[in-house]
Amino acid sequence: MVSTTSPLPTGRAALWPLLLCWAIVALDGFDLVVLGTVIPTLLSTKELGFDPSAATAVATAGLAGVGIGALTVGPLADRYGRRLCLVLCVAVFSAFTLAIAVAPNVFVFGLFRVLAGLALGACLPVVIAYVTDLMPSQRAGKATTLTMTGYHAGAVLTAVIAIAVIPDWRLLFVIGGVAGLVTVPLIRLALPEARRERSAAPRPTVRRLVEGRYLVISIGVWVASFMGLMLVYGLNTWLPQLMRDAGYGSTDALGLLLTLNAGAVVGLVLAGIVADRAGTKRVAMAWFVLAAALLAILSIRLEAVTMVYATVFVTGVFVFSAQVLVYAFITQLYPQEVRGTALGFAAGIGRLGAILGPAVTGALVSLDIAYPGGFYVFAAAALLGVCALSVIPARAPGAGAEPAPVA
Repeated sequence: MVSTTSPLPTGRAALWPLLLCWAIVALDGFDLVVLGTVIPTLLSTKELGFDPSAATAVATAGLAGVGIGALTVGPLADRYGRRLCLVLCVAVFSAFTLAIAVAPNVFVFGLFRVLAGLALGACLPVVIAYVTDLMPSQRAGKATTLTMTGYHAGAVLTAVIAIAVIPDWRLLFVIGGVAGLVTVPLIRLALPEARRERSAAPRPTVRRLVEGRYLVISIGVWVASFMGLMLVYGLNTWLPQLMRDAGYGSTDALGLLLTLNAGAVVGLVLAGIVADRAGTKRVAMAWFVLAAALLAILSIRLEAVTMVYATVFVTGVFVFSAQVLVYAFITQLYPQEVRGTALGFAAGIGRLGAILGPAVTGALVSLDIAYPGGFYVFAAAALLGVCALSVIPARAPGAGAEPAPVA
């Protein structure tokens, strides 16, 4: 057994740790959209040697770094402690984000994005684990979901800042890097290092996820997670460029990215309320269907600007929370002893979708068919998510007790 190293705060004493965890997740939200906000400027000015293929390569490489970081952090956090891991990862991410502002060419820009992504990818799983340890079991699900709102709040704030500072794209990376560096000493001072007792029994293997009836279930959730993150990252990376190609102004393009993530914050809360009443599978499928319909609508140029903003907002409500509902559904499908493994594997495969989404859309931009072609691709991905969920039973036999609410 591994004993707890120090007591975790409870009640109001837990507020500061939770706020810091929220702030760390907000840095992830910054990283999610920052490239999408600067790509139009870099492409139009060709600064540093950027063209559509270079932008696609940079976006893909950065996401690969995030995926590798997410997969490798677990053992390090378990061995050396979650607080130390967060301090180092946030510091490294912030330093390389700051360095992007002085990148001399597209290669160095991409290299710094990869190195920043390696550190940042490690942050989110460690934060979720920390929040789960911090809160009583009956409140851990809600606390984790509310912490995740920082992801989209950070994205919204980044879009707001981008509207104010673009075309000075370098200043945007300076702001993000400095914000992260300010957070580092606060993590060291305000986050207690603690780990709950753990069993020394062998960890469950991936084989458990593909044995018997779980083979179809696992394939279904993997495909749904892949499609969900393909939508999340594809839209956040390329939406401003897609809207500019559709004929909207650069200010509107960034404003629509802000609106998309504002809808995501609302959707994250709304999805949990509806799923608790109607069932997670049913709501997740409905969310993907609605996302597909709204993405198809965005392929049509709307003359009324207010209608465009309204459509993008509602699209954000359904696209992003659909992905969260996939994770919530996973907790209902697997027995407790393999639930963590199931979530981790689904998240890892989903990262492949996070890489493919921007890559495919970038290829469409290079071919000058990103609008409306990009929205057709995204709508098709949402429908494939529906198909994947449809083959999964609403609840697997022997899956255990009902999980905590989504929100």
